[in-house]
Amino acid sequence: QVQLVESGGGLVQAGGSLRLSCAASGRTFSTYAVGWFRQAPGKEREFVATISMSGGRTSYADSVKGRFTISRDNAKNTVSLQMNSLKPEDTAAYYCAARQYYYSERLEEYNYWGQGTQVAVSS
Repeated sequence: QVQLVESGGGLVQAGGSLRLSCAASGRTFSTYAVGWFRQAPGKEREFVATISMSGGRTSYADSVKGRFTISRDNAKNTVSLQMNSLKPEDTAAYYCAARQYYYSERLEEYNYWGQGTQVAVSS
């Protein structure tokens, strides 16, 4: 099992940057792929980015490609999401999630979820 805790959310002006972190418990974190998802008020939770167990492979939603970067440090059991050039439409609760072995863009394939961290981007 793995437990996830997100941090780093906040309020930022459009064009600004934030760095979200996902801290994981468990000795086998390196066997888990991790994804970031977000949910805006009144909308369904959607995929943002995902990273493979080793960190060698990543995938991004088209809406964030070129602006967001996902990375991980298995020695520290953390996954980060660097968000640049933020837009008001990026406002949402951001969740990290984990599943063993293979990374995925499908939220239903993730077994473990954090509680979320709120990001608000003002225009």
